[in-house]
Amino acid sequence: MKGALSARNLRRYYTLRQRGSLFSTSKTLKAVDGLSFEVAPGEMFGIVGESGSGKSTTARLLLGQIPPTSGEVWFGGDKVGSVPDASWRRMRKRMQMIYQDPLSALDPRIAIAGQIEEPLIVHFPDFTPSDRRRRVAQVMADVGLLSHHGDRYPHELSGGQRQRVIIARALAMEPELLVCDEPVSALDVSVQAQVLNVFADIRERTGFTGVFISHDLKVIRQVADRVGVMYLGRIVEMGPPDEVFHRPAHPYTKALVSAVPRTGRSARSRIILAGEPPNPVNVPSGCPFHTRCPEARSGCRSLVPELVASGGRAVACHLVNNPSFSGGEAA
Repeated sequence: MKGALSARNLRRYYTLRQRGSLFSTSKTLKAVDGLSFEVAPGEMFGIVGESGSGKSTTARLLLGQIPPTSGEVWFGGDKVGSVPDASWRRMRKRMQMIYQDPLSALDPRIAIAGQIEEPLIVHFPDFTPSDRRRRVAQVMADVGLLSHHGDRYPHELSGGQRQRVIIARALAMEPELLVCDEPVSALDVSVQAQVLNVFADIRERTGFTGVFISHDLKVIRQVADRVGVMYLGRIVEMGPPDEVFHRPAHPYTKALVSAVPRTGRSARSRIILAGEPPNPVNVPSGCPFHTRCPEARSGCRSLVPELVASGGRAVACHLVNNPSFSGGEAA
């Protein structure tokens, strides 16, 4: 189906080598561990989770920037490869990414207008120079950049201005798939609202499919049609944002939602998780969240929960999917 995005059992593992006194040993870091979801044409899918949960790795896997250890990504009926050949370049014309770190994504030697124009030169050879300049001026204005910013270099801009350059460069391509990795985290609140409105306008006009990654639940609620909550490389809950954030089912989602400041809510209602997230090199057996879960049972230590869909929601939790779970007493 045109514009549909499908991630099928994605895994991305890294081998870490550690040198000892006599021998070197290796360990496996599981950045993404069995990720599956579907994004319908024109839908915006949000991904939230703590730092280190695998969100940015997922973004790079979706665009074929890194190869998966196993699993597949499909977009518009075509398999997304990771080898930079002619087929990959044709797909990249349809797929764009807004990066989390704008400074590392920009060339310090090229003026801003030239960097926004460059992908148009590569992918739209029929555009005249005036066509390109017109498109560059339009997207710069859309994200709140002034015309004189086009003559500057990345180091001459603020962090928020550089982030807007990255957004403008991606939007200039009018992509079919737009993957956004923390696209507004460096922006002021007023500029955030402006950029999110630009996303909404362009999405309404072009109907692009989107994946929006953020740690800000309020932003996700505003832009996403569905949201997936990630923990240690897996999705633990998925569904419409209003339902997931108003009636969270998974204990981890409950803790995330309770941390969002809200007028009139007592600080005592916040759920404080014990300890730090486990090291992805040493993922706990069974449910990966059981070491911090206030509701964990002894059986959660050995049985890996499946992501079970029901009524438009999907949750990976033994206690939610099986209220009579006979996993023993609380761990």
